[in-house]
Amino acid sequence: MTEYTPPKVWTHDAESGGRFASINRPVAGPTSEKELPVGKHPLQLYSLATPNGVKVTVLLEELLAAGHTGAEYDAWIINIMEGDQFTSGFVGANPNSKIPAMMDHSGDKPQRIFESASIMLHLAEKFGAFIPTDPAQRTEMMSWLFWQMGSAPYLGGGFGHFYAYAPHKDEYAINRFTMETKRQLDVLDRHLADNDYFAGDYSIADMAIWAWYGQLVLGRLYDAAEFLDVTSYKNVMRWAKAIDARPAITRGRMVNRAFGDDLSMQLHERHDASDFETKTQDKIEAAKDS
Repeated sequence: MTEYTPPKVWTHDAESGGRFASINRPVAGPTSEKELPVGKHPLQLYSLATPNGVKVTVLLEELLAAGHTGAEYDAWIINIMEGDQFTSGFVGANPNSKIPAMMDHSGDKPQRIFESASIMLHLAEKFGAFIPTDPAQRTEMMSWLFWQMGSAPYLGGGFGHFYAYAPHKDEYAINRFTMETKRQLDVLDRHLADNDYFAGDYSIADMAIWAWYGQLVLGRLYDAAEFLDVTSYKNVMRWAKAIDARPAITRGRMVNRAFGDDLSMQLHERHDASDFETKTQDKIEAAKDS
């Protein structure tokens, strides 16, 4: 392999390669003019069912399951492969051009919320649910929530990219980020050895961590479960399976999902609870064929 020598000043004169090369660029801001759609509910979500998107939709579905009717929402799909995140409307909701983004129209003025943890905190505080009231447990929950925000880029942008998406398999990069991913799984496994959840009762910290690390050990990310020997993390597996069994988690995984072989798990847009019964992609495709 030819050793790479960085230039004195980097310039973006070629795509980086890999599965998501077309969505990466070194500048911010919109590339096209397009307003965001707005549905009937105060909460408007613009997202895709990546782990970061799933964090928010599972919370919304858990809130509804817990009886918080004000958490009804419209979920609009943002196709990142087609550049929806670079439209003027989406950039207005999230200047960082990353999903998810939310607009809350329940107040005097629409409030934008971006970054998944910020959206989760906004919703948990708004409805007084899935966030501890005890100061010590709340602090512990915050620590784990922000642990997830700081750690997952090593799992996704690091391990996931080089193991599953990079145009070439680089041993150094894969080994570097595999070691860090396994260290993180060990952090979780040791904590869960003595705890059912991450901060007392089931909370937004569990939902956020599950969307990444729970789905990883359940074999849903990067086709890497065997490579990472995920079954050796017995406490993480127990916790991940327990959360996966919750009906709201299944519904949350379906929202804004537009990929995968199981069309019954794809609900491209969600505007009403009944959409799970009538508008999943398998039913839409069946209606086309009838």
